[in-house]
Amino acid sequence: MPATLSCQVSGPRPENAPAVVLLGSLGSDRSMWDAQVRDLARDHTVIAVDHRGHGGSDVIPGPCTIADLAGDVLALLDTLGVDRFHVVGLSLGGALAQWLAVHEPTRVGSAALLCTAARFGEPSAWVERAAAVRDGGTGAVADAVVARWITPSRARQDPALVDSVREMILATSAEGYAAACDALSGWDGRADLGRITCPTLVIAGDEDPSTPPDVVRELAAGIPGAEFLTLSPAAHVPTVEIPDRVTAVLRSHLSTHATA
Repeated sequence: MPATLSCQVSGPRPENAPAVVLLGSLGSDRSMWDAQVRDLARDHTVIAVDHRGHGGSDVIPGPCTIADLAGDVLALLDTLGVDRFHVVGLSLGGALAQWLAVHEPTRVGSAALLCTAARFGEPSAWVERAAAVRDGGTGAVADAVVARWITPSRARQDPALVDSVREMILATSAEGYAAACDALSGWDGRADLGRITCPTLVIAGDEDPSTPPDVVRELAAGIPGAEFLTLSPAAHVPTVEIPDRVTAVLRSHLSTHATA
């Protein structure tokens, strides 16, 4: 049964503007998209979503899959009366965006995949991280995660940004975080990349240690006609590190494919 997701809907009503769904990273809440929402909501219906067990969404104990998390999003969109939409996903959200583009091709007008992959390394690493969080809470991983989200130079210059994203991670339910780790441990979308037919933009951060540019480039290479772009300087969550640049890139992408 799908989880009830918390979301922020901004901008014109869906019948009057293109709908854009924003799906964030593991350990985030929808505030990671605040800068993009402020701009895109001028002429889009922007739906920023908290994954299950994240932000204000339901916590459902036990493991889940990427298909389960994507199903939560589809159930939310059905409730909102949104049929066609553009999807923007970062990291974990990028895996959901891939799944949606493959399995719901008539609903997805375009996809933007940021700092994500068709497979996130070895499953054992995610199983171990899930166990660590279930045992010690998100505090057990928060510092290591923040170090991957923000480039070292920006972290030195902006300790307030570091503190804000660390608080976001700490506020995430331990079970919600661990269940999403379980989903990532079982995620391998490589065989389905050729089934993505919507216009797709794939974005890497030049200093991203979690999904380095070479990994993201391989993702783009597997999607027919995908556009690939590297942002600099950027680590794993450029939406908060270089928000204006990310917003400009997304606006250009969405404008180009507004009627897709």
